[in-house]
Amino acid sequence: MEKEKQPEIAPAPSVDEGQSATEKQMRDIGADLYLEVQQYSREELDAERKIVLRKIDWVIMPMICITYTIQFLDKLSLNYASAYTLIPDLSLEGQRYSWVAAIFNFGYLFWALPANYLIQRLPVSKYTGVMILTWSILLCCHVAAKNYAGMLVLRFLLGMFEASISPAIMNIVSMFYMRDEQPLRMCIFLAFNGMATMVGALLGYGLGHASSALKTWQLIFLVIGVLNFVWSWVFLWMMPDSPSSAKFLSHKQRIVAIDRIAGNMIGVKTLHFRPYQIREALLDVKVQCLVLIALACGVINGGVSNFASSLIKGYGFSGLSATLLQLPTGAFEFFLVPLCGLAAGYFKNTRCIILALICLPPLGGLLGIRLTGLEHRWTLVGCTWLQYLVGAPVILSWNLLTTNIAGHTKRSTANGLWFLFYAAGNIAGANIFFAREKPRYFSALTGLITCYCGMVGVSLFLRVWMGWENKRRDRLYGAGEDEQAVVDGFKDQTDGEANHFRYAL
Repeated sequence: MEKEKQPEIAPAPSVDEGQSATEKQMRDIGADLYLEVQQYSREELDAERKIVLRKIDWVIMPMICITYTIQFLDKLSLNYASAYTLIPDLSLEGQRYSWVAAIFNFGYLFWALPANYLIQRLPVSKYTGVMILTWSILLCCHVAAKNYAGMLVLRFLLGMFEASISPAIMNIVSMFYMRDEQPLRMCIFLAFNGMATMVGALLGYGLGHASSALKTWQLIFLVIGVLNFVWSWVFLWMMPDSPSSAKFLSHKQRIVAIDRIAGNMIGVKTLHFRPYQIREALLDVKVQCLVLIALACGVINGGVSNFASSLIKGYGFSGLSATLLQLPTGAFEFFLVPLCGLAAGYFKNTRCIILALICLPPLGGLLGIRLTGLEHRWTLVGCTWLQYLVGAPVILSWNLLTTNIAGHTKRSTANGLWFLFYAAGNIAGANIFFAREKPRYFSALTGLITCYCGMVGVSLFLRVWMGWENKRRDRLYGAGEDEQAVVDGFKDQTDGEANHFRYAL
């Protein structure tokens, strides 16, 4: 059978002959394997695709899901510790606790852009593993905190080193999965934040009954820190940096893996930094819309993740009960968020619409908290549980970034801006819960309601804009998403430069 001819991508079939170090750096790390695709017929490649996908799912997805579970436990640790004697022990009363919660996001904000550029330039799994190891040590150091100042320093450094994890995982997913496969996988791993909520609630409740020389809040930090420390070494050992270096795949299967994701039209990864792509990212309407969604998600997350215990205690429950009552919030996130990803992957061009629709239940929950009397405390608890669906708009906006931003420097910039605005939102969200407004926090509720309404409007506008741009390109350049689009992706062209690139709505 005649083998299907693949287009040439790069200046020469070998990167080793006649090329300078700079030229090698500018070349996509998957380009060489993509050139080998022409050695096989399309039938041979297609026959291996399901096997490769299954192997990737069995290795990459468990690694990502466990990583997400333990790192989200880190973020929740302060919330669970606050249900015990952390606040009086370290003199964190009033707005001091708000600032301890918020300072994490200052560290996150400080490192958001550098983290994304380092992820582009360095082996992603090695960099991420070192970050996990570092923050595990920092978390254990919380046990020794003696005062407000010490907690501020530790939480800032923790936020700084955790700023890499989400963009690194986004990078890994875009390197291993096709466009229509990404929404479900991304929603699955984010749903493990819900698993972390359930594990953390049980852990906090169990440690609350433990007899130890350490106080309960110290045990919470220590146990979660040790879990992260052990996992960091597993991650460093098992997680590959790209399909090209995946040891669990044979050489032919690595070629198939590259062939699979070639249709994403963004290549795999290039180590070369292209400054002009920064400017394009800053001026891109899509990026501007997505960072506004990031800001809104951050405000909601910053408030809910740090003040869920305070809200539930305000309805008339004890500290132990407030911790245990957060268990169902994890189930909400764990089971409902993947359904959004399943729908977004199954129904073509529905990402923006689903993002808008999933904002409505938590918006209704906020209105319920604001309008329901305190005597109906179980209704108020149920409305609070709905706030944990914020993971769905977060992950769908991530997917819109990974599928619609081409050019590796541009995508690193866009990712960095997303997390920078998300961190800024978290800072604002943690500081609009004023202690004087207990137990309803009316100012905070108004802010969160405004954020959800804004996300609905921005996501619908984004869908209209990208749909209009796709039609304009079809009219000027013909049908896109073809072999030329694949070639442009391996050349590290941006979605603005590549006329055959089309947006996933």
